[in-house]
Amino acid sequence: MRHMFPKSTRRQRGAVIVEMVLVTPILLFLMLATAEITRLFVEHNTLTKAVRNGARYIASHENAFQGTTGVVVLTAAKRAETQNLVVYGNTAGTGTPVLTGLTPADIVVTDIGSNNIEVTATHSVTGIFGALLPNLVGNSAKGLVHDLQATVTMRAL
Repeated sequence: MRHMFPKSTRRQRGAVIVEMVLVTPILLFLMLATAEITRLFVEHNTLTKAVRNGARYIASHENAFQGTTGVVVLTAAKRAETQNLVVYGNTAGTGTPVLTGLTPADIVVTDIGSNNIEVTATHSVTGIFGALLPNLVGNSAKGLVHDLQATVTMRAL
């Protein structure tokens, strides 16, 4: 009696190895791309929340809106406090930034008229692999840098 089973097992083993070699890089790329996109979403959400807190702080400050005159007063001190609140989570400007690399210079507080105050933050985020992947692809000038921006407009109270 002939045994066909051992012969077909050897052939299948070779086919499985070839399939694994072909599929593993694709699955690895998808896994890393998912991690990178998730990280960007988390960082953008953190930046948006910090900007919203800063806008709420400056819009609700008792001296931001001058009674019935319709004039919004943004002093340099209040702008600095708002920038510190967005970056550090407190108006004193102490501690570590909510996002790595975020500075008060990245935050812009403006009076856009009609009793509205706008707080805008821009932040550059480097990818997980930094400069490694662009060098492999051939684009070493830009790198894996993603520019995030969050803008919140609130009416002064």
